Amino acid sequence: MTGVRGGYLNPTHRRTEKEHGMSTTQKVAVLVGSIRKDSLNRKAALALAALAPAGMELQIVEINELGLYNQDLDQSPPPAWAAFRAQVNAADAVLFVSPEYNRSVPGVLKNAIDVGSRPYGQSVWSGKPGAVMSVAPGALGGFGANHHLRQSMVFLNVPMMQQPEAYVGGAANLFDETGANTNDGTKKFFENFINAFSAWIKVHTAG
Repeated sequence: MTGVRGGYLNPTHRRTEKEHGMSTTQKVAVLVGSIRKDSLNRKAALALAALAPAGMELQIVEINELGLYNQDLDQSPPPAWAAFRAQVNAADAVLFVSPEYNRSVPGVLKNAIDVGSRPYGQSVWSGKPGAVMSVAPGALGGFGANHHLRQSMVFLNVPMMQQPEAYVGGAANLFDETGANTNDGTKKFFENFINAFSAWIKVHTAG
């Protein structure tokens, strides 16, 4: 899973044609809520990218190098903050793929959300259609994190896709050593989810 930073995960879907003066490509910023090397959620994000429909590009925006948000730094933001904000700003939509820590959103992801929401009045999230998939080894599939994240994004004016909801449990058994999704039922669900998100983006970016 190297070479993901700043690059599109499904480059074969890249399009340059324009329609009505706007690109037909849906550029999706993907935030993975776990930064460990063998993250199940990163594997899930890559699996979603592999199933994305033509004209949809998924790009993981890395969050592991963002320092803790501190308003004192907003006058001269750290380079990592500026780069992160620019990457999210350039996207048409945002997709969160996250585990659950203590029935809530991992701190590293919450910090990224906070960094992107400031300075006041300059949030990179506002108006971008969003979706969330929570992935966990346990049976509940990260339900608590999924809903806490939705609450934050509603406040930040992100229209979050309601259906299909995506709480992926038993995730330790879904991927092989290469990271490929080996469960046909889950693969079909992932495909339905990413296709529904593409349709959701179209609804909220039309016109």
